[in-house]
Amino acid sequence: MDPTQGHVQLPDHIMLVGYFVLMLGIGIYFYRYMRGMKDYFSGGNVIPWWLSGASFYMTSFSAFAFVFFSALAYQYGWVAVTLYWVTVPATIFSVVLFAKRWRRARIDSPVEYLETRYSSLLRQLFAWQGVPVIMVDDGLKLVAIGTFLSVGLGMPLAYSMFGAGVIMLAYTFMGGLWAVAVTDFVQFVVMLVAVLVLLPLSILKAGGLHVVFGAEGFFHLTNVEYNWIYVALLALLYCLAWSSVKWPLIQRYYCVRDEKEAVKTGWFVVVLNIISPPLMFIPAMAAVHFLPDIEPKEVYPRLCAVLLPAGMLGLMVAAMFSATMSMLSGDYNACASVLTNDVYRRLIRPNASEKELVFVGRLMTLLVGMIALGVAFIMLQGTGEGLFRTMVTLFSIATAPVAVPMILGLLSKRVTNLSAIIGFVCGLAVGLYLFFQFYHWMPKGEQTPIWGMIWNPEKDELLVGSLRLKMEVVLFASNALVTFFAMMVTSLLKPMGAEDRARVESFQQRLATPIGQLEEDHIKSGEGREILSPFFVVGICILLIGLLLLAVLPWISGWISIALDLVFGLALFIVGGLMSWKSGKVRIG
Repeated sequence: MDPTQGHVQLPDHIMLVGYFVLMLGIGIYFYRYMRGMKDYFSGGNVIPWWLSGASFYMTSFSAFAFVFFSALAYQYGWVAVTLYWVTVPATIFSVVLFAKRWRRARIDSPVEYLETRYSSLLRQLFAWQGVPVIMVDDGLKLVAIGTFLSVGLGMPLAYSMFGAGVIMLAYTFMGGLWAVAVTDFVQFVVMLVAVLVLLPLSILKAGGLHVVFGAEGFFHLTNVEYNWIYVALLALLYCLAWSSVKWPLIQRYYCVRDEKEAVKTGWFVVVLNIISPPLMFIPAMAAVHFLPDIEPKEVYPRLCAVLLPAGMLGLMVAAMFSATMSMLSGDYNACASVLTNDVYRRLIRPNASEKELVFVGRLMTLLVGMIALGVAFIMLQGTGEGLFRTMVTLFSIATAPVAVPMILGLLSKRVTNLSAIIGFVCGLAVGLYLFFQFYHWMPKGEQTPIWGMIWNPEKDELLVGSLRLKMEVVLFASNALVTFFAMMVTSLLKPMGAEDRARVESFQQRLATPIGQLEEDHIKSGEGREILSPFFVVGICILLIGLLLLAVLPWISGWISIALDLVFGLALFIVGGLMSWKSGKVRIG
């Protein structure tokens, strides 16, 4: 290894600065085109499927995935890939059952349809439940990405966290969902290049494919701790969450032109979720052969420090930053859409102009981002982490009681508003009971039998015979089942009246009507405008990333590293040039 490897050098800083400038430039470019709420929160419903799909994929995970799943890969081999692959059935579930429905709902926020299907009470209840948990959770993510940048760049944690938060907030504030989607695609390209560079370097360092794949237990899909029951419960959690309560993911289905594009978006994500886990986590499996006896959670940073040359290390830091930045920017925009559309326009200013709604949308984006940053700084003091993690857990208890009514409202004509409210209350009550039962009433540091199970607070898990189940999965599954059965029983005992039935029938007919066949589909908000195709913006950004890779060549040593940098740099330069050259116009508004 080159003696300079593993230390952030001038080319790494060049790579990072150039990357951040690109992100801000995208926000500035789209700022002038955000003239209506639909532009700002739905991309004018003309975001292409490939752009929406890449944004969906990048928004679905953060840098934590690299740390957590790489640690599992280092310890257990292919088990990490199996656990990540639960995203595949979750995406298939969402695209088959809900992609068309979310687009045909013709909405501008994920909870807007609840008033038409159930009641205004449920719409407001779910809106106010969802916003706080996302903002607090985003504070936790800001601390995580700030820590990663601080370690990678040698900056004070407070500065790195503040810088990361401000950059994400700036381009989301300026360019709305268009800026979020385009930056997500650029971040996807950066992450893909970084992963594809690390993959061959790690395999060669380990001694070749036969050494990595021939390791004992390498292809075991599960183990005692992460068994098939745990995998099935985790898949259920993802299926419900990705189809109903993950607002930024739902947003990617209704921001495209029509239901066909929405379906393409989903299937594109399915393909990415099948291909990407092995590419991302095989390096951690290979590290067993040349990085023995290290902390599993440190395996990915150690791999980068040992294998990546100057410039490439900066690219990997940018890739880790990208993974979290995509999730946070998506959260900011989705939360702001709910606060603007479902709170401000619905309760405060029903007749607000489009210009006013964009202004309020930007203010709400700023509010959400600043609160998340404030949460992060409170946690940074070391006094609030336990409190905020408890808050996140408590808010998350309501996830399943929210997810089940949202899903059944789209699928069923028979579930009632009363059943949704009772299901929510029952699911929430069971979740709170289990939370206090296991997290607060059980003696700390002891194993206490309950209902034939053993609660181990040190590992945050339940032991049922030889099975180990993580508590967050148990909580979610229990809440989902209780909410579902409460809704079914209530709907059977007290069916909806004739007036409610007619309203629900009208809503279901709306979901069955393709885009373009209702009069409102042809009504444009404001004067139509043309902007340059996303091919141009994305192409220019990819071209510039290719130039950045080529610019750091003088600092790279080792023929393999030079070859990888040269190949990817030239490929990005050519592809970006072709995309920008072939670009045209796209109408929004």
